[in-house]
Amino acid sequence: MLHKEGNVTISLGILVLGGLYTLSYFFLPEIAQQIILGLSIFVMIIILQFFRNPKRNTTINPNHIIAPADGKVVVIEDTEESEYFKGMRKQISIFMSPFNVHVNRNPVTGTVSFFKYHPGKYLMAWDPKSSTENERTTVVVKTQNGTEVLFRQIAGFLARRIVWYVKENQPVVQGKEFGFIKFGSRVDVFVPLDAKINVKIGEKVSGGETVIAEFI
Repeated sequence: MLHKEGNVTISLGILVLGGLYTLSYFFLPEIAQQIILGLSIFVMIIILQFFRNPKRNTTINPNHIIAPADGKVVVIEDTEESEYFKGMRKQISIFMSPFNVHVNRNPVTGTVSFFKYHPGKYLMAWDPKSSTENERTTVVVKTQNGTEVLFRQIAGFLARRIVWYVKENQPVVQGKEFGFIKFGSRVDVFVPLDAKINVKIGEKVSGGETVIAEFI
């Protein structure tokens, strides 16, 4: 299953690569045609895997905080969240490579109490400054028990487009899509300091399925 965010890119890819092969068919020798055909198929496979959208089975649990993205856990630390909480929180960061699924999913069920889009730079996603200087969105969801969880989409060097589907005061459901980052990047999640962390640095997680933390 392919994600709707890939419709334009996939269509353009087919037109450009198909046109290139057609020109090669009329003007280039057979060996060149075969090379261009092979490269075109390879590029299309890469584009298609960028926009795949596999079904995920989320077990909704008000005590769980679910991974908002596929990828590898690269940060687990106590840090000061200065944009919204203006205080200490535990940060969990997930790095999305170009080969991961790029769909972003709500880590908790609740109501969006804050949303903001920030234009910015395109530093490498693993650069610590990317959290505050790159193009990004900040979403805060208040759960049914009143606890707020902040999660942030961050663009990287390759990711030049962040898409979001949420707004303030909107109810959201754990595991459902809240956005998409094209061609990889990272998502930061800020949870209470006393939350139980269920993942470790270097662990690979699945968006909408892996329980990365639990409320105490």
